Amino acid sequence: QDNRISVWSAGDLGNAGLNGEYHGEPHLLCDIQHNGDVMDMQFLDQERIVAASSTGTVTIFRHHPNNQTLSADHRWEKAHYHVDQDTSCGGAACTGVVCNNPEIVTVGEDGRINLFRVDQKDAVRTIDNADSSTLHAVTFLRTTEILTVNSIGQLKIWDLRQQRNEPSQIFSLAGDRVPLHCVDRHPNQQHIVATGGQDGMLSIWDIRQGTMPVSLLNAHEAEMWEVHFHPSDPDHLFTCSEDGSLWHWDTSTNVSEKPSFLHQGGRSTAYLSHSTMNQSVVSAWLSNDPTKDRMEITNLIPNQTLSVNSLDVLGPCLVYGTDAEAIYVNRQLFA
Repeated sequence: QDNRISVWSAGDLGNAGLNGEYHGEPHLLCDIQHNGDVMDMQFLDQERIVAASSTGTVTIFRHHPNNQTLSADHRWEKAHYHVDQDTSCGGAACTGVVCNNPEIVTVGEDGRINLFRVDQKDAVRTIDNADSSTLHAVTFLRTTEILTVNSIGQLKIWDLRQQRNEPSQIFSLAGDRVPLHCVDRHPNQQHIVATGGQDGMLSIWDIRQGTMPVSLLNAHEAEMWEVHFHPSDPDHLFTCSEDGSLWHWDTSTNVSEKPSFLHQGGRSTAYLSHSTMNQSVVSAWLSNDPTKDRMEITNLIPNQTLSVNSLDVLGPCLVYGTDAEAIYVNRQLFA
């Protein structure tokens, strides 16, 4: 009933011990009340956080590091709604938010896509009937294009420069139309996209070709809630699920098994030609069976029983939240 957004300090980063362990307990810096469930949130910049609410409202909160407080900077009331914005119960959950300062894109249960700008009171653009089903997640493909996933197994690309309210491309899972819950794109190779769905499967898509995933990988035993490529080391991918597991997918292993793309004669990695380099990385995620010889999968929390609802990763740090009402930080991902 009582929801809050909190900013924590996760211990002293500058003070690693001999084995790389960190000292200092995580502690709460500040928090602020939030109306409705927090469905998604993202940093807009160093001091501002955008939060999506189950009431359909989208709020920008500002963190003031000098006196450690949070304040509401701006609010778009009922950015998502079922009937009309004015009825008291008309709000529809805003399920996903993605930021590329100064732009913010939101999606919701009402099948609506909104494009906001930080400095503007009203939406810059709204695609009212973008989808007939719930939109579960959104991410940027490029600065002017977004990817959305919906509850009937479709991945769509939207070009925000086009005035048409139609997707520029539609991809879909064959057969059962399993709802897709999460989406992320490869940080360096923007045609590679990963999604996760209600059946726990990981789908890898190549948006340059076809309308179906290039590979479907058996993963979790229940809904996959989040999928993330490592932002600076995208041979690594992370997924978490309702079944209480969090998987680390590593395609950087067994380099000896992969076709050699290094020049003979030791470490001449600096001279890789672009095409061969791409071949090597692409072959990992886009081969017909990425798991064969090429992938190591580790469950990072083997004994967890409650749902892992959210995760994020930066450098050697992985942070995730579970139904145990706890947040965990793993600082030694690549130990």
